[in-house]
Amino acid sequence: MRGVPERRQRAEKPWATARIAHAEWRSAAACRSADPELFFPISASGPAREEAAEAKAICAICRVRRECLTFALRTGQLHGIWGGTTEDERAAARRRTAGEQAATKEPRPA
Repeated sequence: MRGVPERRQRAEKPWATARIAHAEWRSAAACRSADPELFFPISASGPAREEAAEAKAICAICRVRRECLTFALRTGQLHGIWGGTTEDERAAARRRTAGEQAATKEPRPA
């Protein structure tokens, strides 16, 4: 009798993010148990700067960071730390994206 081949288990990759359903990413966010105030600093200086750094550290270990940032960019979140980025960082990303899109639409000389 032939033996049943043993199934090989896939090695876990710590950098791999499990695919999470569109509406369920928030339930897997690392920030769920953190103080929400941490993610909405009042300014970009002083103690608020330290809070933003702490919030970004939480984002750095979050497995749904990409989904969070995509949500923030898609919905135009103007305030707070989302996907490990500040308001200013997201605004810069939007400007870069807009500039890149405009550059690809320009006619090229023959």
